[in-house]
Amino acid sequence: MHALPHGFKKFKLSDPLPTCDQWKHHMPSVRDPSTYRLYIEARQVWRSKIEWQLSHAEADRILKDVSKAAELGDWGARALLAYFYLYGLGVLDSNHVLDAMPEKSVEIARMAAEAGQPWGLYDLGVAYENGYGGVPYDPDLAWAYYLRAAQFGSPDAQMTLAKAYSDAGRLADEATMLQCAFQQGHGPAAFDLAIKAQVEKRFKDAIRLFQEGVKFGSKECAAALELIFSYGHSHGATEEEAAEMKLLGVLTDPERASRYNAIYAALDINPDLRLGKLDEVLPLPPAELRGWSGVEDAVEPEPKGPPTY
Repeated sequence: MHALPHGFKKFKLSDPLPTCDQWKHHMPSVRDPSTYRLYIEARQVWRSKIEWQLSHAEADRILKDVSKAAELGDWGARALLAYFYLYGLGVLDSNHVLDAMPEKSVEIARMAAEAGQPWGLYDLGVAYENGYGGVPYDPDLAWAYYLRAAQFGSPDAQMTLAKAYSDAGRLADEATMLQCAFQQGHGPAAFDLAIKAQVEKRFKDAIRLFQEGVKFGSKECAAALELIFSYGHSHGATEEEAAEMKLLGVLTDPERASRYNAIYAALDINPDLRLGKLDEVLPLPPAELRGWSGVEDAVEPEPKGPPTY
């Protein structure tokens, strides 16, 4: 094992759980509006279609604008640029504009980690766990980074620790870490908590958690609700469980299922969507459905005022 950075500690299952912090608390307090706009408009084009559908001109513009915004100091742009360096940009010969360069991705993540930013700490943990980007394979160091990232509020790191606690049979601690991520609007945490509720036969909680997960942008939660309203119950439900769902007002409902299917398809292309108005157009039973012209009816508009992280 390599030496731990100053202030880090080795992850031990026997240690107390990290407190539930929020990642936004560890990001810069101000964000330049014009630089943010350059980044977010490029990101919106990138998220507007499946990557193979991008034209070469679109991919080239995305890369140039994200790179410029990163150079000007926007950390969202830097995180996205790190992603592009890790995986490349443009999956076809006709739209390929960047080869994967993991070393550059790790370089950006390290810069973010040194600034105490949770996403950089987490990404470095992934790099050490897999040994790419010029860093050595070192599981102990990887978990020290995961722990630090979780302490700083990274939802991905909180989920990683939750899995470790689950594997060790510490299910209450797993649930605590999942709740930490859920409270920050993390879709995968909502999905995992909903599945746990289903297993524990807390069906009302499960449906509510799936609904919250859809609001957070989880296509898996949308798929789960589509299935539930297609059959009136979850897959493999017993007669007793189906009867309990019926008491909650959950019945075969093709219109509800169709709307969740449309949401799933939209989130499959653009997981950045946040559906804060979901309950207005697709409320859970026993509330009746309202008018619907498409997924955009449920999308939360971008907040007004200066941009923040």
